[in-house]
Amino acid sequence: MDPVSVIVTALAAGAAAGLKPTAEQAIRDSYSAIKALIRRKYSGVSVDLLESDPASEERRRRLEEDLRRSEAADDEEVLSQARAVLEAVEQHAPEALEAVGVTLQDIQGASLKISRVRASGSGVKVKGADISGDIEIDGVDAGVKGRDRPNP
Repeated sequence: MDPVSVIVTALAAGAAAGLKPTAEQAIRDSYSAIKALIRRKYSGVSVDLLESDPASEERRRRLEEDLRRSEAADDEEVLSQARAVLEAVEQHAPEALEAVGVTLQDIQGASLKISRVRASGSGVKVKGADISGDIEIDGVDAGVKGRDRPNP
């Protein structure tokens, strides 16, 4: 996943898991930390965009555009905090990653590109991968309900 996708996925997963009353403190803390960090360093990026609908492709795309313009993807502090959110969510509420459409585990390297996933239940799952060549997953739509489906 490219750095902007990592940040957007972390924000979406953090919103999906961290805003629930039963969310683990580790998720709430890491999600709050990345939001505060982005607000402090990149005031033109609306981190609240996904909170009402973390699975919304349109909101995720808009946030992605804002992050690209702000150059947050080049900020190691933001990327590190995004990874912390993803780790907390994966450990305490992995279903939130499925709701926003991505589950990754034990990834090594070379290349993997995942695009425009929209989910609400099992979008993309990759487990125990040791990718050593190009893998590209595109489109995906998964369990999105009726009116949210794109027109064919």
